[in-house]
Amino acid sequence: MDLRAELLKSIWYAFTALDVEKSGKVSKSQLKVLSHNLYTVLCIPHDPVALEEHFRDDDDGPVSSQGYMPYLNKYILDKVEEGAFVKENFDELCWTLTAKKNYKPDRNGNSIVSHQDAFKLWCLFNFLSEDKYPLIMVPDEVEYLLKKICTAMNVELNSCELEDYLSQEPQGQGGLTVWQFLDMVNSGRFLRGIEQEAISMAVEEVYQEVIEDGYLWKKGQLRRNWSERWFMLKPSVLSYYMSEERKEKKGSIALDKHCCVEVLPDRDGKRCMFCVKTSSRTYEMSASDTRQRQEWTLAIQTAIRLQAEGKKSLHKDLKQKRREQREQREQRKAAKEEETQRLKQLQEEKERKLQELELLKEAQRQAEILLQEEEQRRRQQHEEMQRTLEIQLQEAEQARASMQAEMVLKEAEAERQRKRILELEDMQERLQEALQQEVKARQDEEAVRYAQARLLAEEEEKLKQLMKLKEEQEEYIIKTQREKQVLRQEMENKNKCLEEAQKQLEEVRVNRQRVDQDVMVAQRKLRQASTNVKHWNVQMNRLMHPIGPGDKRTNVSGGVFAGYQPLLSQRDSSLK
Repeated sequence: MDLRAELLKSIWYAFTALDVEKSGKVSKSQLKVLSHNLYTVLCIPHDPVALEEHFRDDDDGPVSSQGYMPYLNKYILDKVEEGAFVKENFDELCWTLTAKKNYKPDRNGNSIVSHQDAFKLWCLFNFLSEDKYPLIMVPDEVEYLLKKICTAMNVELNSCELEDYLSQEPQGQGGLTVWQFLDMVNSGRFLRGIEQEAISMAVEEVYQEVIEDGYLWKKGQLRRNWSERWFMLKPSVLSYYMSEERKEKKGSIALDKHCCVEVLPDRDGKRCMFCVKTSSRTYEMSASDTRQRQEWTLAIQTAIRLQAEGKKSLHKDLKQKRREQREQREQRKAAKEEETQRLKQLQEEKERKLQELELLKEAQRQAEILLQEEEQRRRQQHEEMQRTLEIQLQEAEQARASMQAEMVLKEAEAERQRKRILELEDMQERLQEALQQEVKARQDEEAVRYAQARLLAEEEEKLKQLMKLKEEQEEYIIKTQREKQVLRQEMENKNKCLEEAQKQLEEVRVNRQRVDQDVMVAQRKLRQASTNVKHWNVQMNRLMHPIGPGDKRTNVSGGVFAGYQPLLSQRDSSLK
């Protein structure tokens, strides 16, 4: 709800800037452009269909702020996520629209604040302004903001002059608009004699304090190196980015009631160090100076406390407390006015009674006055005599003191003269010693110069010898390089011959393996043939054995195998 209220304040300025005729209405074409830009800066997905349907051209004419609010709430504000966009870009968009129409700095360039500082003051004004439209800042908040800026410059704000200025303004008692506030700052009435650069630095410091962001050095967890990061503090988390544009988020530190902040001693070349301890890790950081470290540690501790109490922001909490104090002050003021009215009535009655008493006391007062006048005359005479005696005594004391002072001065002068004579005598002795030392130094210098000239001559002779040796060495190097080239060429030729011999040897080995394989195949075939011959010999021996008695059968058998015997013997001889 707080984020929605902050966004609505800036959007209200943009809407009123588009209301050229000050009728409370804006044309639909301008609202389309405004809505499209809001989609972009708030990082919300565009919905062109809903945009065209809601703002399609018809005969209804311009749209008022009440007519624009339903679309703004439904399609824009309800979809906004905190932390998903850069609020400074959103504020710059609204500032650009409203400043072009309403902000009128001095055309001669004599403005106290620059255009960028005016934008930051506008952002601070929106933060401190009341949640009522049109937006105004009450005098207490105006004084609070100016005091913050002056404190940043080590300057004291003249509160009485501010009250006079606000009382002269027609609407100053109720509060100031942002344009009246900027005109008041640019007038230089409260910042006179201060350079624009100092004012700009003070505005930047207050802006960063309220927005709660800035640069710090952070030590890495793995590489343990120091890197400068842009930190942004929220009650529940401390986020850090690569730069202040907040495009690349590097990480975040969750803050809860278990976290704590401790100040560390200077080490590793870093100063103004402190750390944030969580339940899982310790984050080491370094500020630019002691004041910045104190501000960051206090802000983080306050954020942890607010997180434990369920509150959102330190400055919002302080703003709410100031608002409650103003309400209590107004209630006390109203009660005091009632009490004053009642006391006034009682006072009038009391004055009537006092008048009666005064008449009775007047006679007594006249008598007392006469007695007092007589007593006063006697007292004056006594005081005049006493003053005369005191003056004479003071004159005598002064004469005595002047004589004593003169004697002291003369004695001091004589003592100074004696010291001066002793110093001159001492100085004369030192001058004589210095003269003798100078003569001796000149003699030593002549001897050193002679020795130096002799050394220079020897060095020139050695230099010539070195040059000659260098030339011989260069010739030897050239000769050695040529011999190396010849040897390298011979080695290359030998390597080529060796490679060819290796190739031939490899071919011989391959042929030998092939021949060995052929021999093995032939041996295998021979063994197989030998085995077959033995088998047939056994069979033939069995057939050639006599079968039994009987000549006729034996003859027949012999006749049968008699023709085969020469053939078998011829076969065995061929196989052998």
